[in-house]
Amino acid sequence: MQADSTIRSPDPLRANPSAGDGTAEARRPLPMLLCDEPSLPGLLWAMRFDGDGRGLPLAPGEPVPTPDTRKAGFVWLHFNLNDARLPILVAEGRLGSADLAAEALSADAHQRVAVAEAEVGGVVADLARAADGDRPRHGAAASGRLHFVMGRDTLVTGRRHPLRGPDLTHDAVTAGQRFVAPAFLLEHLVGHVTAEMARMVAHRADELDEIEDHILDEPVHDESRRLGSIRREAVRLHRQLSGLRSVFHRLEAAEDEGLPDAVLAAAARLSQRLDGLDRDMLALAERSRLLQDELASQLARASNRQLHALSILTALFLPPTLVTGLFGMNTKGLPFADYEDGSILAMLLAGASALAVFALIRRLGIRPTRDR
Repeated sequence: MQADSTIRSPDPLRANPSAGDGTAEARRPLPMLLCDEPSLPGLLWAMRFDGDGRGLPLAPGEPVPTPDTRKAGFVWLHFNLNDARLPILVAEGRLGSADLAAEALSADAHQRVAVAEAEVGGVVADLARAADGDRPRHGAAASGRLHFVMGRDTLVTGRRHPLRGPDLTHDAVTAGQRFVAPAFLLEHLVGHVTAEMARMVAHRADELDEIEDHILDEPVHDESRRLGSIRREAVRLHRQLSGLRSVFHRLEAAEDEGLPDAVLAAAARLSQRLDGLDRDMLALAERSRLLQDELASQLARASNRQLHALSILTALFLPPTLVTGLFGMNTKGLPFADYEDGSILAMLLAGASALAVFALIRRLGIRPTRDR
C-alpha cells in the first residue's frame, strides 16, 4: 500500500464532512492542506455561528456567509494582519465600515476603541503565545495586540504575532462552547487575557510572601533580583491593564451611539473585572516597592555594621602599627636598643597602645547599632 505523502498544516481549519451535522465529530476540523487557499487574503480561520451559538469552521475556499445568505447567527473571521493584501478588503468595506476597519486594523499598537454606525473597532492588549503554544511568553516580549471590528452579526479579529486569546477561544468553540452574539465572543477573548493576568498576580503574590518571610524572619538575604523582576512585571502589566480599562470604560459609556445591549452589558462586566484586577496589580507593585525599601534598609544596616567593625579593627591596630614602624627604623638612639629584652618591651608597648585605644572607644560609647 502506498503511503500517504500529503503534507498538512498544523492549523486545523477544515470541517469534517463525514460526520453528522451538529455533533462533536462535525465540529472537529480536519487539517488544512498547504495547497489550500483561504477564502479571503490573510484569513487564518473563519467560523459560522448558528442561532443557538454553535460554531462551525468554514473549509478553506468556502465562501464566507453574508447577511443575505445566512438566516441567523454571526461569523467570526480571524486574520493575519501581516498580509499585504488585507488593505484591499478593508477599502472595499468587506470587513465592516471602511474607515473604522482601517483605523482598527492599522499598524498602530496603541490601545483604543471607536464606535461608528453601531459598529465597534479597536485595539486591546493580549498575551503573546510561546513557541510551544501551551503557555504565554514572559518578559518584554510577552505583550501583544488584538485588533477587532465588531458589527451586529460579524466579528473580525486580527493579529501580527501569535496570541493566546484567539487560539484558546478557537479551541473552546471547536470543543462545543456556544456564543450567541459577537459581544459574548469578544468578552471571552478578553477574558483569557484577564484570567492569565490574574494568575500571574496570584503567582507573584505567593512569591512576595516567600520573600517577605525571608526578609523578616531570617538573616538578611539579597532578594533584590527577584523583587526587581516582580516589580517590573507588575508595572508592565499595569500599563496594559490601564489601556484595557480605558477601552471598555469608553465602550460602557457609549449608550447613546446605538450599540446593542449585549455589547454594553459585556463592556460593563469586563470593566468591573478589569478594575478589580488593576487594583490587585497596583497593590502588588506597591508591595514589591515597600519590600525593596525594607530590603535596602536591612542591607544598608548590615553594611554599616560591617564598616563599624572594620573601623574598630583599624583603630585598634593603628597604634601597634605605629610602634612597630618606629622600632623598624634603621637609626641610632632607638628606645630599648641596649636592652636584652627590648623586643619584648616593644611588643608590650604595642599591645598597651591597642588596649588604650579600645578603652577610649568603650568610654566614648562607640558601638554598632542593633536591629533587635
